[in-house]
Amino acid sequence: QVQLVESGGGLVQPGGSLRLSCAASGSIFSIGSMGWYRQGPGKQRELVAAITSDSSTNYADSVKGRFTISRDNTKNTVYLQMNSLKPEDTAVYYCNADRPLDYGGNYQRYWGQGTQVTVSS
Repeated sequence: QVQLVESGGGLVQPGGSLRLSCAASGSIFSIGSMGWYRQGPGKQRELVAAITSDSSTNYADSVKGRFTISRDNTKNTVYLQMNSLKPEDTAVYYCNADRPLDYGGNYQRYWGQGTQVTVSS
């Protein structure tokens, strides 16, 4: 099993920055890709950014150029650096980790508890 704990959320003004962290524990040797999702008020959960075990990344179009995902495999931690924050970035941000189950593309997805990010003047 994998346990994920997020931290770093809070209240920030538009144009400001926050850095989210997600620490993994448990069966950390089995983790493949990791990522950040968010769910804003009245919205569906959406992918923000993802990073593979070999550090390939992808981002939602809405955050490209502003957010950066990274991981430190020695610390079993994934980060999301958020710059130039906008009010529409307000959401609960969730960390995820995927553990491959076989070689046919199936995997187990684990989730953190979420951390609130509020962007407001």
